[in-house]
Amino acid sequence: MGLGGVRGGTGGGGGTGSGERWRWILFLSLVSVSFLFSFLFLVISAYSSPARLRLPGLTTARAAAGAGIRRGPDALPCLAYLLIGAKGDGPRLLRLLLAVYHPRNRYVLHLSADASRDERRDLAAGVAAAAPAAVAFDNVAVVGTPTAGTPVGSSGLAGTLRAAAVLLRLHPDWDWFLTLNAADYPLVTQDDLIHALSYVPREFNFIDHTSDIGQKESEKVQSMIVDAGIYLSGRTNFFRATQKRPIPDAFKFFTGSPWVILNRRFIEYCILGWENLPRILLMYFNNVMLPQEGYFHSVICNSHDFRNSTVNNDLRFKVWEDSPHTEPLFLNMEHYDKMVHSGRPFARRFQQKEPLLNKIDGKLLRRLGHGPVPGAWCSGRKSWFTDPCSQWNDVNVVRPGPQALKLQKYINRTLEEADSGRTSCRR
Repeated sequence: MGLGGVRGGTGGGGGTGSGERWRWILFLSLVSVSFLFSFLFLVISAYSSPARLRLPGLTTARAAAGAGIRRGPDALPCLAYLLIGAKGDGPRLLRLLLAVYHPRNRYVLHLSADASRDERRDLAAGVAAAAPAAVAFDNVAVVGTPTAGTPVGSSGLAGTLRAAAVLLRLHPDWDWFLTLNAADYPLVTQDDLIHALSYVPREFNFIDHTSDIGQKESEKVQSMIVDAGIYLSGRTNFFRATQKRPIPDAFKFFTGSPWVILNRRFIEYCILGWENLPRILLMYFNNVMLPQEGYFHSVICNSHDFRNSTVNNDLRFKVWEDSPHTEPLFLNMEHYDKMVHSGRPFARRFQQKEPLLNKIDGKLLRRLGHGPVPGAWCSGRKSWFTDPCSQWNDVNVVRPGPQALKLQKYINRTLEEADSGRTSCRR
């Protein structure tokens, strides 16, 4: 087995002797084991001393601000967000955070390793300046030691799992884990979303998945790569194996959208791994081309405890061309009406300076200026010159708006489909 060139290069080509093939098989096996130990080290470090940049600002009011928040099965749900961006995405990530911010929730912001430390510090400073509540409630963390941000290879999956471990370590009181990219944007307020999810059983997981891989089986299942970003600091390239491995028979391979909404118990299952399944699949997906499009999907659908908890929907509005593409189209003004009437809480993808984002802010989110989206928790005066969310009162109260009804109806339809069992984890 030979290894092809760095990303974009040609394959190694040519036959090799059986001895060389076995050496490469042994090498890839060692790489998988190395990835598992590397990931376990990241989880242990996240639990012991998570590397993060604290938001600048006074800390004396933090304990008092968070003391009045009610959480648990009888309270409104608490959401844990992972917001992901790459070099140059600091302003977009800040805008996304302000669009989904609520004092009840938890947030981890991850700028990939290609971004500079100054950009991460600017992001932390921007959060503190734009959202004083984030400092007072201490519910936003910026990852200080990031992983590579390439969509190909296992470093992205490692970063997601590490962020989930950090959230479990810092705030083990949330109900759902949500992943968003800098190219995503919400279509509802957090009051709308929290209100709608308060009627959803908290054992459900919203994850788009299928076992029908079709013609992509060779690429998604059998192809093997080595992600240098896992082992070498600052490296984002990968190496492709010229030979392919057989389809696994110890588990069923599922794939789908990399953007997920997963409940805390399932995340604990993946991180703490009280069974072997998450670790076995973690070793396998170390060498998969697009592991974030299959790891959580395969774990949840092969687990006896969780396979019946899936809702086959990622709750994102997307527009695709007729021909198959790996990413949906960029959204613009012509998609606005269809997007609003879809009832979905999030949409993707948006370009950085897309005018549609301003229309969403003004029409749907009622966001003024450069602060967070106003909610029932904001008690300040509303004007162009003052941020109503610079002051706050009871954060245990939400006030849903007009989009909440569309969202509620859409979620109810997805739950009915999940109850029928027609689309969830079909083997």
